[in-house]
Amino acid sequence: MSNGSGQKQELASGKLILDEPADHVVRLKIANPEKRGALDHEILDTLASTVSGLDARCLIITGDGPVFSAGYDLGDLEGETFSEDAEKLVAHPFTAAIEAIERYRFPVLAAINGHAIGGGLELALSCDIRIAARDVKLGMPPAKIGLIYSHTGLKKFIEICGVANTNELFFVGRNVDADRGLAMGLVNQVVERGGLDDKALAVAREIGSNAPLSLSGNKTIIRSLREHPGRLPEGLEAQLVELREGCFRTEDFREGVRAFGEKREPEWRGR
Repeated sequence: MSNGSGQKQELASGKLILDEPADHVVRLKIANPEKRGALDHEILDTLASTVSGLDARCLIITGDGPVFSAGYDLGDLEGETFSEDAEKLVAHPFTAAIEAIERYRFPVLAAINGHAIGGGLELALSCDIRIAARDVKLGMPPAKIGLIYSHTGLKKFIEICGVANTNELFFVGRNVDADRGLAMGLVNQVVERGGLDDKALAVAREIGSNAPLSLSGNKTIIRSLREHPGRLPEGLEAQLVELREGCFRTEDFREGVRAFGEKREPEWRGR
């Protein structure tokens, strides 16, 4: 998929839909409205494997219907193996899906079309940019169901919206609206529901038109700085310096400077 054809692929028994709405942009839609976008093993495994195989300069993740995702699909877990089954769902396939999104080499944009609750909200926070429809609800209900959340998930919330807002989300357990989510740092922008798709696609198109080496290089550095909030390990710092200095020797940097001076659109080659 590389030409903005818009051709759709149904994945995970139709619970995920993949298409390319614009050049250099792919969109992955969680299409499980009957279960409020709940994330089951099949969806999570397919999401992880699919994202790992994409190379578009921008990836949009969104949902179908009134819900972006209500998080883990715990509804069918019961009986003697309840504890083991719940832990297996949360510990492996969810972690793999989140890591695939975070490790995607180019920017990932969450278009939050509906309520993002629990693991659904963490999935959105794993994206680089989040745009939400004004009428959505955002929330973390672990305190309401007796769940102790993962330290990696809590660390992500603290990084993105701070300790005080993380405390509010996890201790109160009450959903917040999109405007409150904007003030908390959970989302970047809030738009009216009817304009969400157009806004998300406009931002994704702009990202997709930018230099691929710059997008992937800057994302690598941002991720490294988040993973090492203190002093960078010496070897890693050397790698990041080399990454930055290497850009000056690329064809794309030369093309970008030339195109800027000539007031035209650059033609990126990724080298």
